[in-house]
Amino acid sequence: MQTATAYLETLNPEQRQAVEHGAAGGLPGAPLLVIAGAGSGKTNTLAHRVAHLIVQGADPRRILLMTFSRRAASEMARRVERIARKVLGHNAGVMTDALTWAGTFHGIGARLLREYAEQIGVDPAFTIHDREDSADLMNLVRHEKGFSKTESRFPTKGTCLSIYSRCVNAELPIEQVLGASYPWCSGWAAELKELFAAYVEAKQKQNVLDYDDLLLYWAQMVGDPGLADDIGGRFDHVLVDEYQDTNRLQSSILLALKPGGRGLTVVGDDAQSIYSFRAATVRNILDFPGQFSPAAHIITLDRNYRSTQTVLAAANGVIGLAKERFTKNLWTERTSATKPQLVTVRDEADQARFIVERILENRESGTRLKEQAVLFRTSSHSGPLEIELTRRNIPFVKFGGLKFLDAAHIKDMLALLRFVENPRDRVAGFRLLHLLPGIGSATAQRVLDHMAEAADPIAALAALATPPRSGDDWKAFVGALGNLRYSEWPADLEQARLWYEPHLDRIHEDADTRRADLLELEQIASGYPSRERFLTELTLDPPDATSDQAGVPLLDEDYLILSTIHSAKGQEWKSVYLLNVVDGCMPSDLGAGTSAEIEEERRLLYVAMTRAKDDLHLVVPQRFFVHGQQAQGDRHLYASRTRFIPEKLLGLFERTAWPVVAAGAAARSASQGPKVDIGARMRGMWR
Repeated sequence: MQTATAYLETLNPEQRQAVEHGAAGGLPGAPLLVIAGAGSGKTNTLAHRVAHLIVQGADPRRILLMTFSRRAASEMARRVERIARKVLGHNAGVMTDALTWAGTFHGIGARLLREYAEQIGVDPAFTIHDREDSADLMNLVRHEKGFSKTESRFPTKGTCLSIYSRCVNAELPIEQVLGASYPWCSGWAAELKELFAAYVEAKQKQNVLDYDDLLLYWAQMVGDPGLADDIGGRFDHVLVDEYQDTNRLQSSILLALKPGGRGLTVVGDDAQSIYSFRAATVRNILDFPGQFSPAAHIITLDRNYRSTQTVLAAANGVIGLAKERFTKNLWTERTSATKPQLVTVRDEADQARFIVERILENRESGTRLKEQAVLFRTSSHSGPLEIELTRRNIPFVKFGGLKFLDAAHIKDMLALLRFVENPRDRVAGFRLLHLLPGIGSATAQRVLDHMAEAADPIAALAALATPPRSGDDWKAFVGALGNLRYSEWPADLEQARLWYEPHLDRIHEDADTRRADLLELEQIASGYPSRERFLTELTLDPPDATSDQAGVPLLDEDYLILSTIHSAKGQEWKSVYLLNVVDGCMPSDLGAGTSAEIEEERRLLYVAMTRAKDDLHLVVPQRFFVHGQQAQGDRHLYASRTRFIPEKLLGLFERTAWPVVAAGAAARSASQGPKVDIGARMRGMWR
C-alpha cells in the first residue's frame, strides 16, 4: 500500500486540484465545474476524484456517478478500484463494490422509478420501449386517430416521435420546436398535440415507458419537494461526466437533487458540445457556475496528453474565434515541426485518391490502418472515398452500423421476453403474433384486445380458441408464454430461442448466421441477475451488432476507420484526415441558420481536429459535381475553404495542393495525341 496521498502524485497540478476540491473527510463540498479540454485526462481525473472521496471516508453507497454509457460507468468503477487499492489494499474491492449508483442518466432514472413507483402511481413492472418500439406504438396511435389517411401527407411515425422527443428533452412547447427544427410540420401542431396525448395514454394503459419517459418521469418526481429531498438526501456526492452533452431535462433533474450545489461535481468541455440534434444544450455547462451562490468553483484542465503542439495551436486558433466559451488554450510537451496540412484538391475524386495515397504511405512507414481515421461531417460525404477504398482493396470500417437491438431476429427474441414480463405491451404482442403463420393485423388486434380486458392476460390468451390456419404454431406460442412465465433466469433465453428457431429458419435465409447472434444474446443475458434488469439495461445501452454489422472486414486484422465527427468524439488516432473542409459541408448548409448553429459547427471542426495525435490533414475540394437540380441539370459547384479558418489563421497550417504535376510530365501528357475510349469499345461488344 502507498502512503495516504502518494496515489495523487501522478496527477498534474490542475488535475490534483480537481480531485481534492472540497473532499476533506469525504464530506460534501462546494459545487465544482471541471472544464476538461480534449485529451486532458478527464476520465482519469474523475476516477481519481471518486477514489479520493472514498479514501477520505465518503460512503460509496452514497455516491451517485452518472456517465453517458453503461460501459463508461463500468470502466470508471474499475479505475476507481485500481486507484483506491493503492491506499486501502484488499479493502478497496469491498468499498468500490458498494459503488452501486454508477450508470447513465436513463439507467439511474429507470432504477429510481421502480423504487418509487408506488409513491408516484406507476406500476413497478413497467417495460421500456426502445426507439423502434416507440415509433411502432406512435404509428398504431397515428392510425387509430386517422392521421395516416389525411388529405395532405401527415408526418411519418419517426418524425412524430422525434418531435415528441425534442419537446420533452428540450422542455419546449411544440410550436417552438416545429418552428425551429420541423418547419414543414408547422401546419400540424394541433393534430400532433392530439396524437401525443393519445400516445401518452396508450403507454400508460400498456404499462410501458419510452426512453424519454425515464428522464421525464424522474424530473416530474423530483419536482415534488418532498421526493426531491428524499432522493437528493440519499447521495452525499453527485458527479456527472460529459456535462456539455446534457439536455435541459437532465439539468433540471440535477439541480433539483442538489439545489444548493453541495457535493455536486460536473465535468465537461463547452468546446466539445456537438449534440444539439439530441436536444443537448451548451447553455447547461456555460450557465452552471452562476446557478449557485456563491458561484461554483471552476478548474480548467488544459494540458493535453494526446496531440502535438502544432495540432493544438491550429485547434486553439479555430475555437478561439468562438463567440462565447470558457477561455482555455490546450498545450502539451509533445513538440513537432510538422504543422497540420491544409490540402487543396480539384474535386471529390481527387480527394479520395489523395487520402488513399497518404494512408498507404503511412502504412508503409509503420502506421497501421487502425491508427488512421477519415472523419466527415455527414455520412454521405464518404461515398467517393468508400468506392476508391473498395477499388484498391483496402479494408475499412464505417462507424454507425446496425446496433444489436436493431437486428430483426434480436428484436423478435426480446419482444417475447418483454411480452412475458408485461403482457399488456401491445407493440411486443403485435410483433410476436405477426410471426405466426395465419395471424394478420385484424386477428392480432382482437387477441390483444381480449388480453387487455382480462385480469390475467396470459391465462386469457391460453383460453382462446386456436385461430384458423395457425394450428401447432399457436399452441407452441401459448405454451412458450406459459413456460416462460414461471421459468428460472437466465434459462428463459434458451427456452425463448427454442421456440423462436423454427420461425427464424422460415423467415430468414441467413438463419445460421443469425442463430449465432441468439447464442451471443444468451451469453450476454447470463451476466444479469434477472429478466427485468436484462431487458432494462440492454434497451438503454445495447452492444454492437455481430452478423448484421455492415462493413466489418472479418478476415482482416487491420482496417481503416471511417467515421462521422459525432461518432468520433472521445476517440483518437495517430493520423486523421478530414473531408470536405469547405463552406456548405463545414458548416453544413443545414447547420448554418442561426448563430447558435454556426457555433456548434465550429465546435465540430474543433472536435475533429483534436482527434489527431501526430498528423492532421484538412482536405479542401475546389468543386463538387451535383446531379440535376431542378432545371439546371448536372453541373459543378465551386467551393471555398471553411469560414472557420480565415486568413489570419492560415499561418498555423502548411498549405499544399494535390496532385503535384511536374512541368515536363504535364507537357508529355498534352502531346500524347488522341485518347482511346476503351469503355465505348467494351460497350459496343454487346450491341
